[in-house]
Amino acid sequence: MTRSPEPMLARGGKAVYGVPLGILMLEARFPRIPGDMGNGTTWPFPVMYRVVRGATPERVVLEGARGLFDDFLRAAEELVSLGCEGITTNCGFLSLFQAELAARLKVPVATSSLMQVPMVQAMLPPGRRVGVVTVSAQSLTPAHLAAAGCPPDLPFVGTENGREFFRVLIKAEKDDMDVALAREDILDAGRDLVARHPEVGAIVLECTNMPPYAAALSEAVGLPVFDIVSFITWFHAGLRPRRFDRG
Repeated sequence: MTRSPEPMLARGGKAVYGVPLGILMLEARFPRIPGDMGNGTTWPFPVMYRVVRGATPERVVLEGARGLFDDFLRAAEELVSLGCEGITTNCGFLSLFQAELAARLKVPVATSSLMQVPMVQAMLPPGRRVGVVTVSAQSLTPAHLAAAGCPPDLPFVGTENGREFFRVLIKAEKDDMDVALAREDILDAGRDLVARHPEVGAIVLECTNMPPYAAALSEAVGLPVFDIVSFITWFHAGLRPRRFDRG
């Protein structure tokens, strides 16, 4: 006897389906190579982008994102209205907006790679600490750290004194980027971090443009390296848990 197929109800209420993750992008023109958060090929799952007009890296990083919260909120609300079930951003300095965005939106929010610091710290043995490589050490304030749940004495170094990364990404001195020089800037910062703080047992990359260099940095310093890709891959796994056969 042939069984009738079980009735199925397709639920509506969204404009876009199958894209649970929304990414709020800064307005910038530098190249976003594979591994960069703003390169769609970085992700093993679909994502939806929204550029927040006027939110340049210089305004967000060097000027503390002053006056930009409402712009980020509107862009996030648009992504949620389209169907996104979780929101993230492409700048670790937007940890300043974490609490308020999470309070105003009706979906989970993960603004900054720095939010990994407490979790990574919990994995380390006694006497070892998390260290951070950031795009701008002079701009990373206690308020940024507190908003991400980081300790106030977190060791970190920046890339301000490098030859390429900071001046292309933050100062927007040119549209093109010498990737080899940018890589060396990240490696130099990581080596400086562990030289200054030999107790560092793992590194978190604050900047969402740094993941292309994470593997090279891990090899150079012999430590685990966590970045926005590791964080948001974990975040997405909660939005879309893997299904397993029942046996």
